[in-house]
Amino acid sequence: QRSHPGLDSWCSITPTLITLLCLSAPGGVSLVVPQPNINATVAQNILLSVEYSCRGVATIEWKHVSSWGTTKIVEWKSGNYVNISTVYKDRVNTFENGSIQLLNVGMRDAGYYFITVTEEYGTSTYGTIIVNVYEIIYEDLHFVAVLFAFLAAVSAILICLMWLCNKSLHLFQKMTTHKLTASTTEEIELETIEC
Repeated sequence: QRSHPGLDSWCSITPTLITLLCLSAPGGVSLVVPQPNINATVAQNILLSVEYSCRGVATIEWKHVSSWGTTKIVEWKSGNYVNISTVYKDRVNTFENGSIQLLNVGMRDAGYYFITVTEEYGTSTYGTIIVNVYEIIYEDLHFVAVLFAFLAAVSAILICLMWLCNKSLHLFQKMTTHKLTASTTEEIELETIEC
């Protein structure tokens, strides 16, 4: 773990265009949240990345707050037990630096994620990550693809019908022309016979 000597309550590194949220409590607990806003799509795995440092053993707790309420995700002591909520039992991985990974996120996973790092002497520090989850509209793309295939099939059928109509029209014209030519020839022969 990295130590962060001399950090103020807030700091940012602007040359690299990455803003780091650095929090430190008077007792020596500090917390860094490198990505305070995360955009994800449904069924994606996301990493809620943080890094803390403190003297001694720390307790890390993650909570999720959304319009559906507040849910405790996980709580653990560094190097000891990990207590994962039953709702997140198969969907969360924890890391020694305090980060967690959420697997297969859904629309209900959007909201605020609060981390609390508490030192064994009772000093705490807090961090927040905002997660936005978006749906990929496969249904609309599927509908457009099916509609396009249907219209292509109807077009092909209409083209075939027009070709058949054109062929039958030519055939009918040939037959009529042939009959007309035959009847004209008969009339000429009859006229010559009568004369």
